[in-house]
Order: sequence, then C-alpha cells, then structure tokens
Amino acid sequence: MRILTLGRRPYAETEAAMRAFTHARAADTEDELWLVEHEPVFTQGIAGREAHVLDAGGIPVVRTDRGGQVTYHGPGQLVAYPLLDLRRIGRAGIYVKEYVFRLEEAVIETLAQVGVTGHRVRGAPGIYVRLDDPFGHGALPAAGADPFAGLGKIAALGIKISQHRAYHGVALNVAMDLAPFSRIDPCGYPGLATVDLRTLGVPATWDEAAARLAAALQRRLR
Repeated sequence: MRILTLGRRPYAETEAAMRAFTHARAADTEDELWLVEHEPVFTQGIAGREAHVLDAGGIPVVRTDRGGQVTYHGPGQLVAYPLLDLRRIGRAGIYVKEYVFRLEEAVIETLAQVGVTGHRVRGAPGIYVRLDDPFGHGALPAAGADPFAGLGKIAALGIKISQHRAYHGVALNVAMDLAPFSRIDPCGYPGLATVDLRTLGVPATWDEAAARLAAALQRRLR
C-alpha cells in the first residue's frame, strides 16, 4: 500500500480526487492510503438528515457519498483514507463488516500506543473513550438507556464501497478545536460528547499520530 501524506487540503477537492482514483483504477492499480488534514467542514453521509446540522454558522456543509450521518473535519484532526481493493486483503478478500472491524482495530491499536483505551459501541461505528478513565483497561458496563453515557467519541468512521473498491475512511481527533461538534448531532447522535488526544492530556502531534495510524492500518489491511 502506497502512503501519501497530503497535508492540509479542502475536503471537496480531496473527495473528488478519491472518487476519481477509485473509478479509474484497474485490476493492477496499487492500493493507496491518503493521510490528510482538512479545512473546517461539516460532511453529511449519503442518507444524512439535515436536522442533525443544528447551526452550521460559517462552516460549509458538504454532502458526500459515504455512509453515516454528519460529522466535522478541521485542523488538528487526522483523516486516513484507505483506497483499497478489498479482494486483495487476506487469502480471499474481505467484506464490509470485516473491513470496518479492521479499521476500528487500527485506531484502537494507535490509541493504545499512547496509553488510551478505545472502545466500540454496538451499532455505532467509530471509537469511544471513557471520559472518567480514558487510560483504564476495564470493559464498558452493560449499556443502559443511553449507550453513550460517560463516553466521548475520539474517532469517526464513514466508508463507501463500490465493486469491492473502498474509499473514504476514518478520522482521529488529535489536537483540534472541538467547538464545531456542538453545532451538530455528531454522527446523528444528539448530545454525543467528542474528545481529542489533547483533551485527554496526550501531547501527540499530528505527524506522530499519522505515523502510528498508518503503520497500524498497513498491518491490518493486508
């Protein structure tokens, strides 16, 4: 997998490039991993509900062809776009559920390297941390009426797969302005807290997080 660190790029330009790459690729096209930081933008999934954008203010809202609801991208967030042919992974290829699992595992591994314990929430793709004990290793308690009680989302996931070709990807909050998340229902969940590594007291830089996540993705996606 070829790794490209693209720096800070406008979201719409990057998404158009992803779609062009995916639609033009041939059977022998090398898989790529794009690492990018976006200018401030809210992005809506293909079935995203407008009601989940509470107050966009001056931040543009861009509708995309990925799955999921609305999220925010901005400086200080690491976005990883694996552009893959899923038939090449493992001995006989993988399907969507396994692909999502591997993306989440790569984020969990990346967080573990800086001492943070990542968690999954059933039915809500992405990675979460316990706000009262982000470095503890205990399992989450049984879900009650609010499955997000006591949790903050640190990584969002949204993908698109067409003819076994995957694009879009995963966003890890490193050291960013989290205020824009209060202008939306993050990933369609009203009141969902969002956090970044800096909020948790982890002084990782964007470049450090990018190197760790890229290595974890390489290990998981082959």
